[in-house]
Amino acid sequence: MSDLPIKDIGSKIGSGEGLQTNSLKIETESSFDSVINEALGKVSQVQKDMETAVNELATGGDITDAVLAIEKADMSFQLMVEIRNKLMSTYEEVMKMQV
Repeated sequence: MSDLPIKDIGSKIGSGEGLQTNSLKIETESSFDSVINEALGKVSQVQKDMETAVNELATGGDITDAVLAIEKADMSFQLMVEIRNKLMSTYEEVMKMQV
């Protein structure tokens, strides 16, 4: 979306320019699913990296790499859990709304 100077906003809205199309809306809806799947994939990859670092530590690898991998995996998992909790509480709030 291009940047519009403030003085041109009214003319762009009146002419229909700058409005999003339905195809963009559909793309946005499907991208939420892809964003969640991508985030879960990244968390899974961090967990696999942690397992690899721990296995390397067991065979004489560097302890700092293992500790960093463990902490990164822990933080990414905690973030994923907090995001899930926030989504669940938002869903519960929406379900409480009266129509």
